[in-house]
Amino acid sequence: MSEPLTLRIAHLYAHFLNIYGDRGNLITLLQRSAWRGIGVTVDPIGLNEDFDPAMFDIYFIGGGQDKQQQIIAADLNCRRKKLHEAVNGGSVILAVCGGYQLLGHYYRPASGDELAGISLIDAWTVAGSRRMIGNVVVRRPDGSTLVGFENHSGRTFLGKDVEPLGRVITGNGNNGDDHLEGTAQAVGRGKVFGTYLHGSLLPKNPIFADELIALGLARRHNSVKLPPLDDALENEAHERALRLRA
Repeated sequence: MSEPLTLRIAHLYAHFLNIYGDRGNLITLLQRSAWRGIGVTVDPIGLNEDFDPAMFDIYFIGGGQDKQQQIIAADLNCRRKKLHEAVNGGSVILAVCGGYQLLGHYYRPASGDELAGISLIDAWTVAGSRRMIGNVVVRRPDGSTLVGFENHSGRTFLGKDVEPLGRVITGNGNNGDDHLEGTAQAVGRGKVFGTYLHGSLLPKNPIFADELIALGLARRHNSVKLPPLDDALENEAHERALRLRA
C-alpha cells in the first residue's frame, strides 16, 4: 500500500509579514491539496523559534514594510544555515516582496541601516525614489502567465546566472527597468521563488499553485502527477486580471 501524500508547510514570521492578502497563498495551497486528498500541515514559525530544516517541504514568507523587515532581518540571518540546508535538500521557498528581498545579499532602505539578507539567491535590493504600484502581468518561460498586484519602492537586481520568474508584460516587476519579475532559481535539489506579486498571488494563478504543490511533494514522495481540478472560477479571475491595466 502506497504512503498517503502529505505536504508540510512552514509559515515564517506570520505575525509580521502579511500585507495585501499574502496569507491567501497558504489558503490556496491548503485547499487545492485538500481537494485532491493530500494532507497538509502549516506550522507558523516566529521570532526565536527553532525548526528542523528536514521537516518542511515548502517555506512561505510574506511581504512587509521596512519596519517589519528591520524586526525580522537579524532573526532570519540566524536561520541562514538551516534555510540553505532545507532548500539544498529539496525544499521549496515562496517569498513575497519584503520576504523576497531578504533572500538576497542585502536590502538597502531609503533611511536606516542596510539589512543583511541570507544570500540564498544572488540578488540585492536598494530603495528607489519611485513607488511602483499597480497591476502586473508576467509571461513565464513556458508561455503561461501570472497576474498580481505590486506595491513597492525597493528595486531588486538579479545576478547574471539567476533565473527570473518571468518577463513583465504589464507593470514594473523587480526594478522597473530590466522587464524581469521575481526569481525561480534552482538551489541544490530545491527551488527558490521570489516575487513582488501580491493580491494574493496563488488564487488567481492555479497553474503556479499546482507547480508549488508538486515540487513540495517531490521532496519526500518523488514525482507526483496531480489530478486536474475544475478551475473555471480561478481561470475566469485570471483572465479578468489579464485585461486590467497597471
